[in-house]
Amino acid sequence: MEWKTKIAKSDENGTIVRGYDLIELTKNVSFTKAIFLTLKGVLPTQKEENMLNAILVSGIDHGIEPSSAFVARSVAAAGNQFNSAVSAGVGTLGKYHGGAIEDCARVLSMDKEAKDIVSDALSKKKRLLGFGHKIHKEFDPRTVTLFEVAVENDIYGKYCKKARDIESELEKQKGRKLPLNVDGAIAAIILDMGFDYKIANAFFIISRTVGLCAHVHEEITEEKPVRRLDKSTYTGPTNKTL
Repeated sequence: MEWKTKIAKSDENGTIVRGYDLIELTKNVSFTKAIFLTLKGVLPTQKEENMLNAILVSGIDHGIEPSSAFVARSVAAAGNQFNSAVSAGVGTLGKYHGGAIEDCARVLSMDKEAKDIVSDALSKKKRLLGFGHKIHKEFDPRTVTLFEVAVENDIYGKYCKKARDIESELEKQKGRKLPLNVDGAIAAIILDMGFDYKIANAFFIISRTVGLCAHVHEEITEEKPVRRLDKSTYTGPTNKTL
């Protein structure tokens, strides 16, 4: 069976990525530009590069507590290979940690007003991903910064505004603040940059993998192997008999 791709090819003459010679790209473009090119198929403008760079930096790490970091470190602590530990951390990225961007972008792409999106979600008792955060209760500082960069680079458009409208409607209809978090901000921005919502989670995966590599390295160089939880609570029965 023949496989086809528009992304890249490599043979004895060299490697082509989205039509550009890899050696020339290596000499002349930043990693951020290369990421944009590979994902979208065209080189970014300077403003698009500025925006993507901010997105990638904003998600690079959020401490040891998130599941991706402590799972990666636990796998490393058990003596597994570096790549296995990092991939285990990446594997935890899902609906409630790092994987909300695609779902939020999908909702933002719908041809529905913010008030209808919120009322429909509340009536069905469905969570709107990209809104609310365990630590940032009033606002996510990463969201504020990313939107500032979006405005400065003429990226802030209808999807960023729609995300803010949903945030306002959530507070109005639910009666409490659920701030637009970094996942929601990235979802809105990448849509305003013309990316398909189905590739949305790639931006967090690319970014957070760097942090996971740092955590795994720290674990294997500074901690003793096979670390265990310091505290756990047994909540099952204790008096069963055979």
